[in-house]
Amino acid sequence: MKKIGILGGVGWASTVDYYRAIAQGAGQYFAERGHGSPLPIPPMTIESVTQAKTRSLRGVAGDEESWAAFDAVFRDALLTLEHAGCDFGIIASNTPHMRLHAIRQGVSMPILSIFDASAEATAATGATQALVLGTTVTMQASNYADRLADAQINANATLPDAEIAKMQNMIDTDFYGGASVTARARLVAYCNKHAEPGTAILLACTELPLAFPDNLDDPVFEADGHLFVNPSAAHVAAALKEALEA
Repeated sequence: MKKIGILGGVGWASTVDYYRAIAQGAGQYFAERGHGSPLPIPPMTIESVTQAKTRSLRGVAGDEESWAAFDAVFRDALLTLEHAGCDFGIIASNTPHMRLHAIRQGVSMPILSIFDASAEATAATGATQALVLGTTVTMQASNYADRLADAQINANATLPDAEIAKMQNMIDTDFYGGASVTARARLVAYCNKHAEPGTAILLACTELPLAFPDNLDDPVFEADGHLFVNPSAAHVAAALKEALEA
């Protein structure tokens, strides 16, 4: 099996879930093939950054230079994983992926993109419209929309800044460290307001799927009258496929 490097800490709850999902998915894979206990899992190394630090280093959209310090933190973490002998890396967070083009510069090991995994999962639903939910950085960037367009899927037009700020506040207050008791209700109310029928809703912040504990490992699922795509689960599935191919 290939060794997986997980860049985590943004935030810690989703980092834990990535490790759990990879380990359980590998265990299921080998159990189905008759392997005895203890079931193998891919070797993994986690390099955890500090979210309080990375949040303060966020730059300004359209100003590449303003992101230099932010990019450097994640690049250094990926290089640490590379030096630890990881065969490929995954970033257990959506927001840094908006800067993946810069972060991966100077990193030799492959980095699996959450955009590619999510686009494949969304295309499989047959939906032609998508609503991308996530942090301010994610929702203001065009990365998801551009990749979904390649799959003939129209992503949501940019929501007003006030509505994007509401989503960021929801993530910070209801999802940091796990999903609060009101998290699901607030999230579904937001979807009811902004998602037309038949829209595939991408939970493009790794904490958002925590509102649906029964579907944490499902790349696509239906709940509360909506069709959801879980980019984290799609990303984990891509990492497992890559790790087990060897």
